[in-house]
Amino acid sequence: MKPDKTRLFAEFAAETRFELRPVAPAPFRAILENEFDRLKNQLLAEKLYLASQAELYAPLRRAANEAAALAWTSPFPLLLFPGLFEEKVAELTLHVARQKRIHAQTTEPMAA
Repeated sequence: MKPDKTRLFAEFAAETRFELRPVAPAPFRAILENEFDRLKNQLLAEKLYLASQAELYAPLRRAANEAAALAWTSPFPLLLFPGLFEEKVAELTLHVARQKRIHAQTTEPMAA
């Protein structure tokens, strides 16, 4: 320990004031909502048109809504939504194929 202690004195300048204005977390959200809805409806309509079975309509809509909910949590929902929607559709396709396979396997023994 040093026997000689140096004292420091704080010097303060003149008080500075800042004017802070709150910034919206997502600017122009209303405009984005319109564009986002248009994009969602367009992509969903394409998938519904290509769907061969009417049973896929509700799951496709659900997949679009889930992808939309996830995309809105990001700062760039218009960029992320198409990729998320494609992922959800791919999951849905795999799920439907698996369900058909299981159904076919379980009904075969019952028919015999």
